[in-house]
Amino acid sequence: MPDRILVFYGSYRSDRAGIRLADYAVRTLQARGCDAELIDARKLDLPMLDRMYKEYPPGEAPATMETLAGKIRQADGFVFVTGEYNWGMQPGLKNLTDHFLEEWFWRPAGIFSYSAGRLGGARAGLLWHGTLAEMGMVVISSQVTVGPIAQTLDADGNPTGDAGKSLERSFARFADDLAWWTQAAKRQREHEEPPF
Repeated sequence: MPDRILVFYGSYRSDRAGIRLADYAVRTLQARGCDAELIDARKLDLPMLDRMYKEYPPGEAPATMETLAGKIRQADGFVFVTGEYNWGMQPGLKNLTDHFLEEWFWRPAGIFSYSAGRLGGARAGLLWHGTLAEMGMVVISSQVTVGPIAQTLDADGNPTGDAGKSLERSFARFADDLAWWTQAAKRQREHEEPPF
């Protein structure tokens, strides 16, 4: 069975440069044999967090939330593609993740960050590292930072120039790291039930 990887993207902007990186991640993971799927927060359009999924009585959560909860539970690992807003997180992606908790547990997560500037969203990536760990995920040590994004990926999400070559190199290491942890977590879940 191929690894089932969900790639989360959270920008709600009309001109979304980061979708190039999300598409690149999905496409490249698929080329490596993963069953990768893009989860786009803007398309799901969950409401601002009022009730978490677990706070609804069984069968009463909104259909979109119910479907996404099932996908998260069935996934082997996650990739979070995040822009940096004023040294912070994208609110759309944070809102999506906060609707769930136990659904995330005991799976690895990796972070792709991007920005229009040279730091490639590294500050947002750092914030996400602690948040994802608090939500029960094992955050892999490899992180991909892309900046300036417009000089790294063209409008179709294809790597361009030296920055694009650098992305391809860093993505290969990232994907190997994610695959190792995904396989380790799968084997451990088969061997022993998680403690909670």
